[in-house]
Amino acid sequence: MKILSIQSSVAYGHVGNSAAVFPLQRLGHEVWPVLTVHFSNHTGYGAWRGPLLAPADVADVIAGIEDRGVLGEADAVLSGYQGDPAVGAVVLDTVAKVKAANPDAVYCCDPVMGDVGRGMFVRPGIPEYMRDTVVPQADIVTPNHFELDFLAGRTTTTLDEVLEAVDTVRERGPRDVLVTSVLHGDVPEGSLDVVAVSDAGAWVVTTPLLPIAPNGCGDVTAALYLAHLRTTGSPAEALSRTTSSVFAVLEATIAAGTREIQLVAAQDAIASPPASFEVRQVR
Repeated sequence: MKILSIQSSVAYGHVGNSAAVFPLQRLGHEVWPVLTVHFSNHTGYGAWRGPLLAPADVADVIAGIEDRGVLGEADAVLSGYQGDPAVGAVVLDTVAKVKAANPDAVYCCDPVMGDVGRGMFVRPGIPEYMRDTVVPQADIVTPNHFELDFLAGRTTTTLDEVLEAVDTVRERGPRDVLVTSVLHGDVPEGSLDVVAVSDAGAWVVTTPLLPIAPNGCGDVTAALYLAHLRTTGSPAEALSRTTSSVFAVLEATIAAGTREIQLVAAQDAIASPPASFEVRQVR
């Protein structure tokens, strides 16, 4: 595939495009990375340097790609953290142009807003913008459990409630939803669920809950799920491959004792996912 990925970038470490591009390339896909920021490192360190690109500059880069006459070759648009509605508008304008040129193209949105224990960590107004404007225009969305609850306007504590919340989100536009870091009453202690839902059904994978929550894993997950879903056409297979690869990345990160996810060290498990976990169809 050819994937236009509009995300942040860091020189040191792996978040945004610096987390998504290499795994996609390792799977054999062509990636056109458009940067929304170029920082020295991710903001989780508390200090960073580098420019936040103006929305007009982001749009100008995309206009340059359009000048090459290749937007219609893009099979997908991928976006992650959007710190400014003006950048979100650029993303949605780009999606519209790509789909006009290639009606088979899809938009995959990772609606980055917050997480359990941290609450919302984006600017005020961004969550509502993501919920009301961006997500309804996506074909694929990859929220974590906390973000799903916000998007659906409810608190979910059982798998059935999670599925009902996903249905609420799907009614607004996205056909494929991947929910990460799902914790509900039926998940065994020390484990978490990852849930994939499409028109064809719903599937769950249960993985061990590792003692690590590094930045960038959501960016990798969204990129891998988009790639596997589009190449296999199977949400169940995409769920299996994505969870296996991300788990291998986390294991390599723990083994290395680093704060940054070990994408290069785990690249073989990205290129050839080991099918580590059982995929259960739940409807």
